[in-house]
Amino acid sequence: MRSPATIRACLATGVLIIASANAHAAEATATGVHDFDFEIGTWKTHVSRLTHPLSGSKEWVELDGTSVVRKIMDGRSNLVELDIAGPSGRITGVSLRLYNPDTRQWSLNYASFRSGTLTAPVVGAFDKGRGEFFGLDTLDGKPVFVRFVIVCVSTDSCRFEQSFSGDGGKTWEANWIATDTRVAEGNTKS
Repeated sequence: MRSPATIRACLATGVLIIASANAHAAEATATGVHDFDFEIGTWKTHVSRLTHPLSGSKEWVELDGTSVVRKIMDGRSNLVELDIAGPSGRITGVSLRLYNPDTRQWSLNYASFRSGTLTAPVVGAFDKGRGEFFGLDTLDGKPVFVRFVIVCVSTDSCRFEQSFSGDGGKTWEANWIATDTRVAEGNTKS
C-alpha cells in the first residue's frame, strides 16, 4: 500500500502533467471546437486490450465491433457508442466528449454499461492532427496516470491508444489500442 505522501506526490505530478497539457493547448491557433468533426459517423473497430495493465503481463486479447459517433450541440460535444466483442467477452459503453471554449480543450468521459459509471476524464487537445489527453485514475485501488492519443492516418482510418503510468509519468504502458476504419455511408455491414 502506498503512503499518503506518495499518493499526494503522484497527484501533484498529475496536476503538473495536466497543466503542461493546458499550456500546450493554449499554443494552438484554432479554437478546437471542430476537432472531432472528422470522426462523426460509423466505424469498424478492432481493439487490442492488455488483460492486466501495469502487472508485467504481456497477454493481449482482440475484440471487434463498431463505434458510432454522433455530433451533439452543434459539435461542441459528441457521443461515441462502442460495441465490441471477442473470445474474452463483450464491451459496450459510451464516451461523452465535451469542449471547453475557455481552455480550448476537450474532456473525454467514458462509461462502461457493465458498471454504469463514468471513469475519471482525460483532458487535452489536438495539435497538428494529433490528439493527446491526460488524466488521473485508479487501477486496483492505486493511482495511475492515463494518456490517450488519437492519430488519423487518413480520413477513413484512425488509431486510439490508451496508456497507463504507475510511476508518475516517467514510463507509459499501452493497454488499449483501437484501429477504426470508416464504414461507407449506407453500408451497414461491419
